[in-house]
Amino acid sequence: MTVREQLYRQLDPVAWKGKGISPVNRVVCCAIVASAFFAIFETEPTILAGRERQFLWFEDIFTTIFVIEYLARLWVAGEDPRYSGSVRGRLRYLVSMPAVFDLLAIAPILLTFAGSEVFLLRLFRFARLLRVARLGRFSKATHRIVQAIDSRKHELMVSLFFAILLLVAASTMLYIVEGDAQPEAFGSIPRAMWWGVVTLTTVGYGDVYPHSALGRILAAFTAFIGIGLIAIPTGILAAAFSDAVQREKQDAQKARDPAE
Repeated sequence: MTVREQLYRQLDPVAWKGKGISPVNRVVCCAIVASAFFAIFETEPTILAGRERQFLWFEDIFTTIFVIEYLARLWVAGEDPRYSGSVRGRLRYLVSMPAVFDLLAIAPILLTFAGSEVFLLRLFRFARLLRVARLGRFSKATHRIVQAIDSRKHELMVSLFFAILLLVAASTMLYIVEGDAQPEAFGSIPRAMWWGVVTLTTVGYGDVYPHSALGRILAAFTAFIGIGLIAIPTGILAAAFSDAVQREKQDAQKARDPAE
């Protein structure tokens, strides 16, 4: 086995034959989580004050790790049949979603070296948190979630359609009832939609609410509908997750005992 093949098995979770994830990917996962924590703590002025150089050192270390990993993945991409070929295969890999996330992981520090404005640095600093999303590539749980959502996408779309329909209907009613009394909050249907979103999602900030008796009756009715509206997609996803887990258990049982 060549060095590239060995590294490919270490970097690609699908190619890894051992339990869990490979040692190399464990190091990468730890670096992803650590870099995300440092990015979060860096936003607190009391923590950052006087420690700017230390935070910069850690950022350089994490960026070096991700740059090496990115180049290594680009080098071993040819071992994957989807990206085989010298030039075209690499190009197909570069535009794939995993490679885009890998590039986003190192983009902020590259923009820093390019001398971007402070506002852009703060904006792209948030992109560093996207490194955590790369953990989904190594997570079976994330794969189950994706499968569950995909298997119930039609039901979820129907529930989303009804949610939008109820939002428009509730906002329209409050616009008619409360529009004249509270033009700032209910003077138009788009303005009333803020109240509709807050009420239907059962958040209830309390910054906007109807004053008239009819408006409060409609608001109470909307709140009760919102409880059921939240429960519908929750039940759909819960059933989908249960089905995905059961399928995985059945597949594992078949793999252990093929005779059955």
